[in-house]
Amino acid sequence: MLQDQSISSPRYASLPEVHESVATAHAGFWKRMLAFAGPAYLVSVGYMDPGNWATDLEAGARFGYHLLWVLVLSNLMALLLQTLSSRLGVVSGRDLAQACRDEYPRPVSYVLWILSEVAIAACDLAEVLGAAIGLNLLFHLPLLIGVILTAADTLLVLWFTRMGIRVIEAFVLVLIATIAGCFAFEIFLAKPDAASVVTGLLPRLNSHSLYIAVAIFGATVMPHNLYLHSALVQTRRIGETREEKRSACRFNLLDSTLALNGALFVNAAILIMSAAVFFSRHIVVTEIQQAHQLLSPLLGTAAASALFGAALLCSGQSSTLTGTMAGQIVMEGFLRFRMQPWLRRAVTRCVAITPAILTIYFAGNAATYQLIILSQIILNLQLPFAVIPLVHFSSDKKRMGEFATSLWLQIASWATAVFILGLDVWLIAQQIHDRVNGNGTYRNLIVGVFTLAGLAFAALLVLITCWPWFRKWPVRAEPVAVREPADAPVVWGPRSYSSILIPLDHTAADHEALSNALALARTHNARIILLHVEEGVTSRMFGSLSSTAEITEGQDYLAGIARSLREQGLTVETMVRHGSPVREIEAAVRDAQPDLLVMASHGHRGIKDLIFGTTINSVRHGVKTSMLIVRKP
Repeated sequence: MLQDQSISSPRYASLPEVHESVATAHAGFWKRMLAFAGPAYLVSVGYMDPGNWATDLEAGARFGYHLLWVLVLSNLMALLLQTLSSRLGVVSGRDLAQACRDEYPRPVSYVLWILSEVAIAACDLAEVLGAAIGLNLLFHLPLLIGVILTAADTLLVLWFTRMGIRVIEAFVLVLIATIAGCFAFEIFLAKPDAASVVTGLLPRLNSHSLYIAVAIFGATVMPHNLYLHSALVQTRRIGETREEKRSACRFNLLDSTLALNGALFVNAAILIMSAAVFFSRHIVVTEIQQAHQLLSPLLGTAAASALFGAALLCSGQSSTLTGTMAGQIVMEGFLRFRMQPWLRRAVTRCVAITPAILTIYFAGNAATYQLIILSQIILNLQLPFAVIPLVHFSSDKKRMGEFATSLWLQIASWATAVFILGLDVWLIAQQIHDRVNGNGTYRNLIVGVFTLAGLAFAALLVLITCWPWFRKWPVRAEPVAVREPADAPVVWGPRSYSSILIPLDHTAADHEALSNALALARTHNARIILLHVEEGVTSRMFGSLSSTAEITEGQDYLAGIARSLREQGLTVETMVRHGSPVREIEAAVRDAQPDLLVMASHGHRGIKDLIFGTTINSVRHGVKTSMLIVRKP
């Protein structure tokens, strides 16, 4: 019988369009390093997004250089956690979302998915406001109009994702270089005091600076980046041997070190510039626009303000690309639910735009600054729910084998998790204390909501922290791909056709298409034409020259079915085409001139057609050959 490919298909790999699409088997250190370079740079843009700008400006303007140590510590923590994330992806072939789905009971997995979606929406909120503020500073567009225009960057994301992962990485690297160059110039103009900068590396924290310190940690060590990195490293074609994986881990560590230290430079530059320009003059910054307006007169050149606005716009747009990828990884990993990228981006952006529009409309432009900082607080509150599973998975010898983290790395990882959790508890306790001692009509309601939410989060944290010790049922293992060809399906009753074309898409629906087509073909020795269309980014760009693990998997799948059918005495041809499924199926019909086209419907309708596409409906309008549409039961 034809195997059910709905679970084992390579299309459930992380980011299947670009999965293992970059070769790394190059001779020489520098060529291999360049082949591996990229994933960490895509991750690093999340460490210099508009949320980081707001927290760094606030920290520098209010507390001078005193919170510079928070940036350095958060960067070290980020480097540790991103290394664990990349190692999980390289060694296990699973991203963090897929690993959570495998490990935890379904209700827990769903809650973790919801929390990760909240984190992505909070991050996207900062990107929306940052890009809108950048448009306002450079082109004087009203902030509300700018927020609405940011919805159009969905088209930008789709355009770049069609061009392959290396093009995306190159584009983001250009944006990062632009941001770094702008702030290198700002630092040169600000001329900060070197001795004061060094004193900022001494740890100090109190109740006044706690809120902004937590926001800095949330803006730097972002939860969705842990999901993202574990998937991005799988865009490299690494190999299966231990030495190949060990080499990949080393190169990814180097990639992460360079990229995250670059992000640290940008964040430190923003804080130092803010301290040197605003704190030293006792200026309290209440919105990003104010910082932009003051830079020119305080630094003596209009170029300072222009570069500030350009860097902010680059920051918002670069974060948009990685935010879309993170959303796709989280949804597919936790739910095994794949949404068309444009719709996924549109939904996420609408969720982010709504609070931004309401805030601007009811509270004014000045409130957007505090809304960005609040979004980073939300990120830090979500962080333990990504960090704790990551620490568990990366130290699990059954999952990671000899690549499981060593004892000292486990201690450092747990210390990081405890530190983040301690800051969150301190902040929540302080907020509850302030509400209890404050006045207001809804004081009791707010205190009650805070308390219930705190208890629910605490219960979930205890569950995921202690899960390895009291788990009573085995891990649900769902392999990414099965590399064995499928057997031929059972053949049923006769009808006559001379040639039948059957497009296959490697899902359970293939069984129905093949079974019905073979039933029609066997009696009169009808020729069977098996068609598969590779629709990934690489295939759309390079056509038949494409070579990825997913394409090889598809060819093996098709060849296995053809071989089995030939053994039954049937005449079988195979066709592999590259590009849009609708366009290539229509072209195959014109070339092969079959008597019948057999296609399987997946059974969805209405809104699901928007999500998954309408291949059959489009094809039936573009071909003149008779069609038989069968439905998966």
